[in-house]
Amino acid sequence: MSPQEHQNRRLLRARDAMDRDFARPLDVAALAGIALMSPTHFTRSFRSTFGETPHRYLQRRRIERAMALLRSPSVTVTEVAGQVGFGSLGTFSRTFRAIVGVSPTEYRTSARPLGVPVCFVKAWARPSRFG
Repeated sequence: MSPQEHQNRRLLRARDAMDRDFARPLDVAALAGIALMSPTHFTRSFRSTFGETPHRYLQRRRIERAMALLRSPSVTVTEVAGQVGFGSLGTFSRTFRAIVGVSPTEYRTSARPLGVPVCFVKAWARPSRFG
């Protein structure tokens, strides 16, 4: 295995941790520990490999999950914010608007249940814009 492949595997391990534990408080130091790198080297390598910083990836991942949860009318916006790892409703709303372009409440109002597989919805509705 080449050194680049070895590094990519360690970065994927950290990204998998973000995908799995996105609702938990995660910081760069902990993620760098998973990837067995220094925080600075981890951030630089993650960005060059995946095209975005670890923080931005984690926020986008949380907002993707929030978008799915907001389709259910039985969960409040505040509960959604907590379930996806935001400690503050204000931070959640500001981040949601920066990525999606509308507030969580506006998104909920316009979102309708779709009769297609969830994997298709995730791929189609993946937020690509960030502030």
